[in-house]
Order: sequence, then C-alpha cells, then structure tokens
Amino acid sequence: MQPDISVKHLNKIYEGGFQALKDVNLEIYPGEIFALLGPNGAGKTTLISIICGIVNPGDGEVKAAGYDIRKQYRKARGSIGLVPQELNTDSFETVWDAVSFTRGLFGKPPKPSHIEKVLKDLSLWDKRNNRIMSLSGGMKRRVMIAKALSHEPRILFLDEPTAGVDVELRRDMWEMVRKLRENGTTIILTTHYIEEAEEMADRIGVIRQGQIILVEEKDRLMSKLGKKELRLQLQQKLDQVPGELTLEPIELSNDGWELVYTFDSQQQQAGVARLLRTLGDLEIEYRDLQTRESSLEDIFVGLVNEQSPQERSTE
Repeated sequence: MQPDISVKHLNKIYEGGFQALKDVNLEIYPGEIFALLGPNGAGKTTLISIICGIVNPGDGEVKAAGYDIRKQYRKARGSIGLVPQELNTDSFETVWDAVSFTRGLFGKPPKPSHIEKVLKDLSLWDKRNNRIMSLSGGMKRRVMIAKALSHEPRILFLDEPTAGVDVELRRDMWEMVRKLRENGTTIILTTHYIEEAEEMADRIGVIRQGQIILVEEKDRLMSKLGKKELRLQLQQKLDQVPGELTLEPIELSNDGWELVYTFDSQQQQAGVARLLRTLGDLEIEYRDLQTRESSLEDIFVGLVNEQSPQERSTE
C-alpha cells in the first residue's frame, strides 16, 4: 500500500541557525488516524506546515497523496485539508459564504449538497447564515474544520483541533473524525489531550527536539512500553523496604504506609505471586491492594523526558 504522506530525510533550518527538524522520516497510510505527539517546540507544527505547503522545506523529500510538494504543489495541496491552531476566520462573512468560498479557492466547482452535509455533520447548519464574528470560540473552531473539508480532501490535518472547545463540542468533533476515517480519509492530528490520541489513533508518532523518536501502533506501544503498578496499603507502618525485597522493583511511600510494586504489562503474574508470598513469610500484612496500568500519557511523558544518547554523552 502506498502511503498518503511520505517524508524522507527532511531537515528544516530557520534563519538564525535554529534546526527545527532533523532527518525526519515518516509514512502515513490511507484511512488511518495518526497522532503526532510532542512537547511545545518539538517541531509538530513545522512538520505539518511543510507537508501542507505553508513553510518551505529544507533538505529531503515530501509527498502528499503521491504528489511531490515542490514539483506538484497544486495537486499536493489540493489533496490536503488543514485545521490550524489559530482561529483566523473572516469575521464578517457568513458561515455558508466562508465555507463555500474556501472550496472555490481550491478550484472546485460549487457543490451546495456537500457544503450542506459538512455543516450538518458539524452542527453548524442552524448557524449557516450567521456572521462568523457572532459565533462562540467553539463554533468558530467548527467553521475552521468545515472550511478544511470544503474541497473534499483525501488527507485532513488537525493541529490541536479541540483546544478551547467544551466537552460536548469535542465529542461531536471526534464522532465526525470517526465518520471521515470510515469514508477513507487519512487523518493526522496533534493534540495536548493525550486521552484523545489514546482513544482515537491507530498509530502514534512522538517527536522531540525536531526528531521522530518513535512510531508505533497504539496497541503495541501500550503493550510494549506500558507498566503496571500494584499498590499495597499496609496494616502497619514500615521504616524501610525489608532486605528480602530489595531486589524487587518495589518502593516504600514517604509515609511508610504503602508498598508500590512496578512490573511490565507483558510480564506474567509470577512476580506478583512471589511478592505476596514473601510478604506472607515476613508477616507483613496489608489491608488493601490496587492495580493500575500506564496510560498513553505516562508513556509519552517517559519518552519525552528520556535523555538522548547525545545528551547523556555530554554529562
């Protein structure tokens, strides 16, 4: 299967010498939801802007829907819809006019039936004759999505699409995203709401300091890098972890009333059984135990905070 997005050895250095992207390689396939995660300043928006033809690329090759973004700019750009972070809608236009006009910018003939469907899917139909300046921030965000979908793009970029949107609107948007994916649209999103990526994405990419440090199927990532915790609330306070347990991945809480045992989510329960037997032999009683599995947020924080080999070599 040919990728809808293909990025090979992409670099971007801005005037002043700042290198925003370093040898980025990435492939995103038709009909998938790909979540690009990274801290502020990691290069997410720069990468999206280059693929969408907004920022000039440096070295490397970038293709969208099979079209080279340099040599076949119009065809590449015409295959992409972009919902940027900023609300830059034309305030004095009506919703209908703004969305219809955007379709025309891509050289598409008028298609009122498509505009109507998009507005209804985004719960904007009742607002179609309202001036954008009169809408709430959440509704303006919906207009941005409608404009991005106006020309029926094959690929949709959502750059922090639910920032500043209330819970109800967010749910509606993600329902729309699911429908788009079902219809074959390739969707790339960045988000600070990592639970959204955990719920929606097929694959996860993590970018840090301009480099893609990981691309993995979400379920495999959760399985491979996820951790589980077993928390035992003790009947009596401990001053330290008993010597018999020091070889185990176990910690004592600061107040001495809880033992925390950490193990790989792929690891068999043998370690837990061994721990509980040892506690019984030591006559350490507990009144309750709880288990917790890592979320995608835990994994993400661990990845972006992990030192690179270059960082470690400088210490």
